[in-house]
Amino acid sequence: MVGETAIWPLLVYFLAVVVTIAGMLALVTFLGAKHRERATDKPYESGIVSTGSARLRVSVKFYLLALFFVIFDVEAVFIFAWAVCFREVGWLGYAEVFIFIAILVVALVYLWRQGALDWGTSGHKKHRVGGQELE
Repeated sequence: MVGETAIWPLLVYFLAVVVTIAGMLALVTFLGAKHRERATDKPYESGIVSTGSARLRVSVKFYLLALFFVIFDVEAVFIFAWAVCFREVGWLGYAEVFIFIAILVVALVYLWRQGALDWGTSGHKKHRVGGQELE
């Protein structure tokens, strides 16, 4: 009897969600605009008619920078969690986070030395990835 009384609010909620979604779709179908003009499918943004293709080739450096940001940002979450429970983990936790930060610094220095963070044209180095030289 306990399981039966605990499940009915979930079923009522599920039914309410389904009815709401069906109602919204019905309203859009009946009240939505039905005209199609030539300019309906043309891209238009901020009062400027676009020219050219929207498919741009983006440099890999943008993706690498985003990847580095995510990696080092997630590490900041771990350091924040350590800071919250600093008193409970004691000196052993302090030593562990020191090693953790040291590994991060070594990784950052390695990336810097490889030129992964170098976006300038001056001092352009060739990078070695998987045995191949990249510019």
